[in-house]
Amino acid sequence: MVTYATNELIASSDFSKKFGTYLSQIKSHQVEKLAILKNNKVEAVVISKDEYEYMQETLKKIEAKELLTSIKNGLDDIKENRTHSIDTLWDQL
Repeated sequence: MVTYATNELIASSDFSKKFGTYLSQIKSHQVEKLAILKNNKVEAVVISKDEYEYMQETLKKIEAKELLTSIKNGLDDIKENRTHSIDTLWDQL
């Protein structure tokens, strides 16, 4: 679960009034993230462009690793003869 420091919690009305100030804090890395509150619940989180792009690249790497693992497992199944013909599959359905 993500935790937020007191200075990272911003009411949505305050955020809209002081958008430039908060954007400057994000860009200058004074804060890592800003959690926007509506009715005392976090509704959105603002992060820097660099942080967002880093997260996206990391996610792509994780997804690629999972895909490669799945392919490797499939190839291992073929080598170990743990497969069935398509006809067998249709018969089971």
